[in-house]
Amino acid sequence: MCEHDDFDEFARRAASLSRREFGAMALGAGLMAALPRSAHALATAGADVVVKTPDGQADAFFVHPAGGRHPGVLMWPDIFGLRPAFRGMATRLAESGYAVLVVNPFYRIEKAPTAPEHADFSDPQTRKALLALAGSLTPATAAVDAAAFIGYLDASPAVDARRKAGTLGYCMSGPLALRTAAAVPGRVGAVATFHGGGLVTAKPDSPHLLIPQLRAHALIAIAASDDAQEPDSKQVLRDAFAKAHLPAEVEVYAGTQHGWCPTDGAVYDHDQAEKAWARLVALYASALA
Repeated sequence: MCEHDDFDEFARRAASLSRREFGAMALGAGLMAALPRSAHALATAGADVVVKTPDGQADAFFVHPAGGRHPGVLMWPDIFGLRPAFRGMATRLAESGYAVLVVNPFYRIEKAPTAPEHADFSDPQTRKALLALAGSLTPATAAVDAAAFIGYLDASPAVDARRKAGTLGYCMSGPLALRTAAAVPGRVGAVATFHGGGLVTAKPDSPHLLIPQLRAHALIAIAASDDAQEPDSKQVLRDAFAKAHLPAEVEVYAGTQHGWCPTDGAVYDHDQAEKAWARLVALYASALA
């Protein structure tokens, strides 16, 4: 079994994307202010933290409501890594009542930021560097990290460990979210992926084959451009969740390009991203109650 199957599929998928489809990034702190704020948003407290794992020390951002104990959520960023846009997204989720840890998945190699400002994936050197980072992640590292990161959440005074935890991933980290839910099924009650790459492959360790091990409700939000290239994947996922008797919403978001959810991407689609966000909050409200 190849430990780099997730990366192989991601690299194959990424090679077919244009600059417009993948999105040039604008990594600016001002993007945090662009996120809509709920009228009922809770006050939050956030800080950069370090999480000890068997493989080293992972840098991360942890944000939670300013008072009380709340369900923990592990957020995996896309290939451009831990950055202001994901800190903003984590903060927004915390305003809805969750204690959110958004991590640097590449901590074994370097601390965040792991992508340059205004990173252009179509630039050969940038692309090579980012794919090398993605290639450092394997099913084995995902299992190690899942246990460590969920363990960090459970040990926090801001987290109610009696309630199930959630996890979510974007693009490259869609498989990481599924692998997290499979690695600690007794803890993860909800998993979401947004334009996840390589969720369904022909390999023997394809992420979708882990679904029978899950005990989580799921939201799989698929980019229309991804569905056009892999039209059968959505039904494979629906069938796998149904066979496992797990509630799952698997939907193609009309008109979207791969990468439409992070606010700093060139293909960010506000209306469809807001729809996906609303479905995420609904999932967590029901599954992590």
